[in-house]
Amino acid sequence: MEHPTPNRVDRFVPLPENVVSLTMASRQWHGARLDVHEQRSTGRVSYHLCYEHETRLSALLQEFGNARAEPRLRADKPCDVEYKPQHMTLVPAGMDLWGHSDHIVYLKDATLAFDLDVLEQRYGDVFNRAALAAPRVRMGDERISTILKLLSDVVDNDDPSMQLYGDGLVASLVACLMRPDKPVEPPRGGLAAWQLRRVTQFMQDRIPDRVDLAELAATAGLSTAHFSRAFKLSTGLAPYQWQLDMRVKHAQQLLDRSDQPLDEVADACGFADGSHFARTFKRFAGCTPSEWRRRRA
Repeated sequence: MEHPTPNRVDRFVPLPENVVSLTMASRQWHGARLDVHEQRSTGRVSYHLCYEHETRLSALLQEFGNARAEPRLRADKPCDVEYKPQHMTLVPAGMDLWGHSDHIVYLKDATLAFDLDVLEQRYGDVFNRAALAAPRVRMGDERISTILKLLSDVVDNDDPSMQLYGDGLVASLVACLMRPDKPVEPPRGGLAAWQLRRVTQFMQDRIPDRVDLAELAATAGLSTAHFSRAFKLSTGLAPYQWQLDMRVKHAQQLLDRSDQPLDEVADACGFADGSHFARTFKRFAGCTPSEWRRRRA
């Protein structure tokens, strides 16, 4: 991303007044970086939220205390937009944002910083920079809020399938931001047969590897935004769901025809570790890998 701002944790040394602890987990998807912060504090807290060189969307995920968290465009001017639970604030690059509360004990927030050049390249058919040029303070959009929560839930999940998962969520979030308070247009058609064959073969050839949405879209000769919608229309599954299903089926074949240890099967099929393999396998197959092997023996 252009002119990345040092993250909030690195810049706050020492911590702001009354902040007891501040931690961050971060993850990069194409065109967007997500930073999830957890703050514990006592008393009045007011500080600059950083990211001033990046266009970003900040969301309040959780808050506990005797007062509400408040976004401010000026440090000394209270927010004049009515409070909404789990509100979000969109701020363009070059604009400052402060966080303020008279008494918050615990707060969890997420900031999604955008690389506008990458987003424009990937989602050119729906992307409009002007839609991100003005601040939206304490905005409420259940679709966007849900997407940010889902991204935050996997910010530190190292499973390779989370790349496709997150890319798909970012694509949906961009579409929602381009059309605030309006439904996203439904897809007009699925993939052609040759496109579907080429994409699924590409995914099969790279079963243990990380695959991103842009690679799949390029394989089909489509924009990223169009591809996501068309793939789901053709298969009934999002790309990351199809990928997981394919990996489980490949694992079933290995379990049936080999005596490989389960950890080796998990690695060969692209799962992060044995426990994630077991959970995903059971969700798709209805039993654990070891149970599957015993039943088939």
